[in-house]
Amino acid sequence: MSTGSRPPRPPAADAAPTAAPTDLVPGPATHAPEADSVPGPAADAPAPDDVPEPGPVPREWSNRSPSAARRRPGVRAAAAALMVAVAGAALLTAPGSAGARPGAPAPAPAHAPAPTPAYYEGKAFDTCEAPSLAVMKAWRSSSYGAVGIYFGGRGRGCPGQRELSRAWVASVHDMGWRLLPLFVGSQAPCVIAPAKRKYAIGTSPSLQGTQEAGDAVRAAGALGIGAGSPLYLDIEAYQRDDARCVATTLSFVRAWNREVRRLGYVPGFYSSADSGVRDMEAQRKAGTKDLPSVMWFARWRGSPSLYVESSLHPTAWTPHARIHQYAGDVAESHGGRRLQIDRSAVDAPVAVVTPASGSRTAAPTP
Repeated sequence: MSTGSRPPRPPAADAAPTAAPTDLVPGPATHAPEADSVPGPAADAPAPDDVPEPGPVPREWSNRSPSAARRRPGVRAAAAALMVAVAGAALLTAPGSAGARPGAPAPAPAHAPAPTPAYYEGKAFDTCEAPSLAVMKAWRSSSYGAVGIYFGGRGRGCPGQRELSRAWVASVHDMGWRLLPLFVGSQAPCVIAPAKRKYAIGTSPSLQGTQEAGDAVRAAGALGIGAGSPLYLDIEAYQRDDARCVATTLSFVRAWNREVRRLGYVPGFYSSADSGVRDMEAQRKAGTKDLPSVMWFARWRGSPSLYVESSLHPTAWTPHARIHQYAGDVAESHGGRRLQIDRSAVDAPVAVVTPASGSRTAAPTP
């Protein structure tokens, strides 16, 4: 992944993320059932300060939430009666109650539900190394509202990340930025980029995926990126005609997803639309479990197209579960500060930032 972001008609640069609907649950359940509807066209997006934008940009996001149905009084009464009956049955079989069998093992404690994710709809960019706070402040004058950060993984192109810290995360979040955390770990054994081949997945892909998921969650937590946040696994483009490699990569990704979910985070997935994304869609159609909850697909066509992508069914990974990286390795300047970035259109969850109690926000560096 190079860097990236620029969607159609985003909200104002300082807009807060859209409210999270209560019906989205991390995991395969976020994948909508297949349908034939495709969102309609839309308007133009403004160009950045000094980079010409390629033609009109269609607005492709839509509010897909159906209106709530009114319930009749009789239905409410029946529902209330059913709830009372269920509650009574639960009391009879609860641990320690008269209905519990002596010596029976206690049931496993229920996991507390993860916080509801926050969602952002608009433009985002990413760049190899987290910019300084001064640059992030200057870029608030742009139309971008979110930034991708490479927070962990042995395969990162810029592993140093001199600026990235818990204080940096809290500071940019306070500025109004929304964060898209990217983890670049082990890569497909048949990865195309020569620089990534030394990070090939090994002979125990499931175990390795589980271990690296734990690494990702620990690294995110250390930065104040809390439970309920998406963590986007970056798998660079690979050769799809190598069946053994594809199977190894899928095993790694599924294990990573399982563990990230178990630890209370939302597994996202970044890859080329013609390799990793196409394979994930094939597995979705086959009913495979442990797939990503959010899809970040790269197809550098110059303009955003969140819901019109040949590798994905129009309703797969919806609602609020797609990012399209549509341009890469481009230069932009805002507020007198220049960066080399990738551009993305976003309608997806963003990080839940939980700064440590009493921690101070770092001052912008010049």
